[in-house]
Amino acid sequence: MLIKPKITPIYQSSVFKFDDLNELEQYFGEPGSRYLYSRNGNPNPDELADKINQLEAGAGATVTGSGMAAIFAAIAVFCQAGDHVLCAADIYGGSSALINAELSRMGIAVTYVPFGQLYGLAQFVQPTTRLLLAETISNPLLRVADLRRLATECHAHGLKLVVDNTFASPIITRPLELGADITLHSVTKYISGHSDVTAGAVVAADPAVAARLQQIGVFYGLTLSPMESWLAVRGLKTLRIRMREHSYNALVIARFLAEHPQVRQVNYPGLETHPQHALAVEQGAGQFGGMMSFLLADDADVVNRFMRRSQRFPFAPSLAGVDSSLSYPLGTSHRSLSAEQQQALGITVGLVRLSVGIELVEELLADLAQALG
Repeated sequence: MLIKPKITPIYQSSVFKFDDLNELEQYFGEPGSRYLYSRNGNPNPDELADKINQLEAGAGATVTGSGMAAIFAAIAVFCQAGDHVLCAADIYGGSSALINAELSRMGIAVTYVPFGQLYGLAQFVQPTTRLLLAETISNPLLRVADLRRLATECHAHGLKLVVDNTFASPIITRPLELGADITLHSVTKYISGHSDVTAGAVVAADPAVAARLQQIGVFYGLTLSPMESWLAVRGLKTLRIRMREHSYNALVIARFLAEHPQVRQVNYPGLETHPQHALAVEQGAGQFGGMMSFLLADDADVVNRFMRRSQRFPFAPSLAGVDSSLSYPLGTSHRSLSAEQQQALGITVGLVRLSVGIELVEELLADLAQALG
């Protein structure tokens, strides 16, 4: 019986069979002709990588077991012991923790560049500097990087630009088209979109870099499982319509919060008052995503009271699912930073991050109104 499934099956197998030595030699002689071992390749991760690569208009992609693994691979592809990297200071705390705690042990040094100095890198560049790591929309303060300008600045100094595009997704921004050398995602977030997958992806503009990323994934065992890949592909199919709803809901909520007397500040690129609003409009094709942060009084009791009262925004330290949630950067994502670093970035006691889902926005507004009191 000939079976032609509309949906790719789950190839839940760690290894694949060969009939004889000729087939084994064909595997090594004709890359991509067949599968051997799922750490080296499997139809489900390959399907996910191909679809993300198409969305990002890349030359090749590798999917990994987490977003952190994607960040590691993106740095490792360009760096070795003795090298130096630049990192935007306003970035996910896990990224800086990886560089500080682990890559430093491998002999890779780092300098953090304040957001306002990203387009003047000369003072930070050393002879061994290889790349700059930045985010399209920063976590958790929602600052928007001018990627075209940043790529020009990096390339003028012989640096590679690596962009974490998690908050934007390829529906809003495609960094490779703006000059980035690598773009990466925590697939856990918008790409899978349902808070049931842990995965990452790295996409390269250069085919040779894409091939090397594939090697790094295999050698370090960063590759993604078939089941997680299948789930992420399923989520990816609704990414475009989900991002539209996330963006719509978030803009409505940001405008509501901006007018609320208990809220001191709202960080959302869709607001006309946001410092990079015009850039976000141009670079994001009129969508701004579902992430925002806002500032309450710098009093833990005020924050706790808001968290306890909210019914539609559970305190769950992740983001980008179809269901709304909130997080607390000071105590979760940026906990590893020193008090001085937290203060310099504006990550204070009163800062709350919202991940706005795709529920009925009227229900979300009503919940925020009663939670804020």
